[in-house]
Amino acid sequence: MAITNWPADERPREKLFAKGAESLSDAELIAIFLRTGAPGKSAVELARELLARFGSLCALSAAEAAALRAMPGLGAAKSAQLQAVMEMARRVLRERVARGSVLASPQAVRDYLRLRLQDRPHEVFVGVFLDAQNRVLAVEELFRGTLTQTSVYPREVVKRALAHNAAALIFAHNHPSGVAEPSRSDEALTSALKQALALVDVKVLDHFVIGGGAAMSFAERGLL
Repeated sequence: MAITNWPADERPREKLFAKGAESLSDAELIAIFLRTGAPGKSAVELARELLARFGSLCALSAAEAAALRAMPGLGAAKSAQLQAVMEMARRVLRERVARGSVLASPQAVRDYLRLRLQDRPHEVFVGVFLDAQNRVLAVEELFRGTLTQTSVYPREVVKRALAHNAAALIFAHNHPSGVAEPSRSDEALTSALKQALALVDVKVLDHFVIGGGAAMSFAERGLL
């Protein structure tokens, strides 16, 4: 049944106007964005299929363009629009992080890194470079690896920190396995990075491990 034939209080757009966007499910939010469905299915049904195919809204945000275009009923135009809105969400979080002190908004940093790294098919190691007031200077993908590991070189990280004239750094990497727990090698790497950066008077404030919808903080675990 087309959405226009639904009771008014069940239609996503009318529900949004009456109760606010926070009252909508993930599928209903995507449906409003898609506007139309596909032959034989409403926009909400198409949105539900997208979520079922990719597993979550977060996973959908990280989906590759080819995977989106391959979804029946989505096509090139809608997949491009969907990628654009997901990138907008990432940039909004990045702006929130960059506008103020990282120490004053640790949740914004965590949310941004989780959205950026969650459900990536390979390991990615990211650095957030900060000035002396803990304001964001730059966010860089420093190294990219395989499904299970990546190689991180402290010397190269030190070079990037000096290039940005950074006073502090926050690191983050993802675990494609979905387990947000640090390995022994993660702990050893963090210690090596901390020691190398201390030689040029750059502090390591935290290291997040992203996976399974969670972000584990080294600082909160007392591992720094």
